[in-house]
Amino acid sequence: MEVLVGKPAPDFTAPAVMADNSINEKFHFRAFVEGAYAVLFFYPLDFTFVCPSEIIAFDHRHKAFEQRGTKVIAVSVDSQFTHLAWKKTPVNAGGVGDLHFPMVADLSKSIARDYGVLHQGTVALRGTFLIDRKGTVRHQLVNDLPLGRNVDEALRMVDALQFFEQHGEVCPAGWQKGQPGMKPDAAGVAVYLAQHSPTL
Repeated sequence: MEVLVGKPAPDFTAPAVMADNSINEKFHFRAFVEGAYAVLFFYPLDFTFVCPSEIIAFDHRHKAFEQRGTKVIAVSVDSQFTHLAWKKTPVNAGGVGDLHFPMVADLSKSIARDYGVLHQGTVALRGTFLIDRKGTVRHQLVNDLPLGRNVDEALRMVDALQFFEQHGEVCPAGWQKGQPGMKPDAAGVAVYLAQHSPTL
């Protein structure tokens, strides 16, 4: 698996079901996220088990991502028609209901392949990629199929990136929004550890 952190996020054009349930046959990733941060997440398949819990968790936090100027995009190897059918299936029947972000159809599996998350040539692993406003991947996390991701961690990574960009300070272990950062030099490390090492 290639590590994409620090590299340009692979661009793609593919069919997608949009937030209003319309189908965009030529959804262009770069155009959609232009000028914004992006969280691009892959999941294995529609109408499965762990996947709807993750998708609903992302949707429940859509306002939090929006407030951070961050667009969320979901990708799986299903067709746009399967995505739409899943969205139209009630949550209490195993569906995901209406969502506030696009669901991209990666039938060719080329997007999953480009992001290094294609599993045994069949489905995507649970990959999450944070992309900055210049289109560079700044964080990636990949879970195996049975391991659901923590969506709050994706939000925390957005906060950490924005804190670094705004203040020039780095984010130590377990950093949360509103907590102090660390100046990226020897003195900064010493000051931070003197004050915070017992709670790390």
